[in-house]
Amino acid sequence: MTTKAVESLLEQLRVAVQDLSLIDIPDYAWPLLFTGLGALALLYLALRENDQPIRYNVPSPKRPDKVEILDEPAIKVSGSTAVQCYAPATGQFLGLVNPSTTNAIDRAVEQAQAAQTKWATTSFRERRAVLRSILQYVLDNQEEICRVACLDSGKTMVDAQLGEVLVTTEKLQWTIKHGEKALLPSRRPTNLLMAYKRNTVYYEPLGVVAALVSWNYPFHNFIGPVISALFSGNAIVVKVSEQTAWSSSFFTNIARGALIAHGHDPALVQTVVCWPQTANHITSHPGISHITFIGSRPICHKVAASAAKSLIPVVAELGGKDACIVLDTVSKRDLPRVIEILMRGSFQASGQNCIGIERIVAAPAIYDRLVSILEPRVRAIRLGPTADMGAMISDASFARLEGLIADAVQQGARLLAGGKRFIHPDHPKGHYFSPTLLVDVTPDMVIANEECFAPVMVLMRAPGASAESILAVANAPHFGLGSSVFGADSDPRIPRIVRGIKAGMIAVNDFGATYAVQLPFGGVSGSGYGRFAGEEGLQGLCNVKAVCEDRFAWLGIRTAIPPAMCYPVMDQERSWRFARGVVEVGYGMGIVRKIGGVLGIMKNS
Repeated sequence: MTTKAVESLLEQLRVAVQDLSLIDIPDYAWPLLFTGLGALALLYLALRENDQPIRYNVPSPKRPDKVEILDEPAIKVSGSTAVQCYAPATGQFLGLVNPSTTNAIDRAVEQAQAAQTKWATTSFRERRAVLRSILQYVLDNQEEICRVACLDSGKTMVDAQLGEVLVTTEKLQWTIKHGEKALLPSRRPTNLLMAYKRNTVYYEPLGVVAALVSWNYPFHNFIGPVISALFSGNAIVVKVSEQTAWSSSFFTNIARGALIAHGHDPALVQTVVCWPQTANHITSHPGISHITFIGSRPICHKVAASAAKSLIPVVAELGGKDACIVLDTVSKRDLPRVIEILMRGSFQASGQNCIGIERIVAAPAIYDRLVSILEPRVRAIRLGPTADMGAMISDASFARLEGLIADAVQQGARLLAGGKRFIHPDHPKGHYFSPTLLVDVTPDMVIANEECFAPVMVLMRAPGASAESILAVANAPHFGLGSSVFGADSDPRIPRIVRGIKAGMIAVNDFGATYAVQLPFGGVSGSGYGRFAGEEGLQGLCNVKAVCEDRFAWLGIRTAIPPAMCYPVMDQERSWRFARGVVEVGYGMGIVRKIGGVLGIMKNS
């Protein structure tokens, strides 16, 4: 009897006990009743998985004793192959990281392979135990994780709490609670001709998988693929961004610490820091069985071409130009809530968010109202490490952003706030871009079709109020990752927009909610292909093995080739009529055709 079966019985008994006053139970039956209840309770406690997390410690990342602000903050240093690490918000030097060579990558893959052989034999319970301990560590050390992520990426503590900790704890909790269900063997139906067969699909580990992750969420983007890889029985090699190389060893130790605490090989989790010219050694490595790539389209072209050499499957998440649709049925009472979501969705992590709001597409009747409310709100955003909005990862995109905004203004858009880089008076070496509000943007403008990945709020007026008019604007770019729509629950346009939006995800009257409940994450067209997160994400890291077995082997019922079909075929015409009879029996529509098929088999046997 399973734990769930016992839980079900206990629940039924609980309901029954509540209604005992309505039942005439003889006195002699009461001891038997409560003895049965006690036995079931003991059985439940015995079967219940009650593994307590193990607390463990991880050394804090090292920082130079002396605070040094770099004159020209950059990850590349002239005359050195090392990665220079610094804080984007201040320009503070954090240290140097030596990049991995191809030989080091080979060793990492070999060590992961050796560890995975044993890890693949572990039970789901053992894997859950490791994830529980990671969850416990994250909950106990939220502040340090946030501070490390902020120092390395430039975001604020609030943005880190939401984008690093909250989503990681959700992924851990979901995997602990629901991961096994996604990977249990799945029974599949059979058919009339194969009624004697039993069909099952198994999800088996691939071996060593890889993840090439972006810098915008240095902890979550690292630990997310690790969680999925470990639970599905794989080892993993994570190639972290050079932009956030400093924090990567600390985050790696969080995962490895849990493995060590439970007596498993920490080599299951490998981290690689390398320059782009070395990364293709990972993406074409014959020891890698699967790649998760989070990054830009131009880099994905190179990753996919490299992976094709070894026929390595790739899941590609490439960002988007996410549309947030605001309908004119948003009530006055609900509008303040929607405004706050628009602000958070646009400026979270300085706009460096894969599913951030890149375009607000508003119905004509509400457009001007949105502009008047949003303008003072955007202007009021303060910049700084401890202010409303933090720094960007680098200043490499600033000229491109200023060019996109200037081009839009030249074509008729109105710039109501920001639009250029910002020199912070206290942190002049930090990488800050002014919170920007650009309105009256049209679908033909470049900025409406190119991902900004920056604190740039773009407003677009739909040409009409119909769902079709709004979708024409929302679906104009040739890529779509996330999306959202706001309006009255009774608005008939919402279902049409949900079905018609060209995106991998959509939240109704919310933003980013699909990832907060671990639905499959991914996009369409230029936003990539494949999915991570949710059941589909776990199953994608497995070899999906189909097994067809004899259901009644104990009765000697097995597939046998009838004489009419045996080699050598004595009479082709007769054998063909026999085979046709088999098809009619199995697939003929209606009883008459099936009977005809039986007669055909009998005549030509």
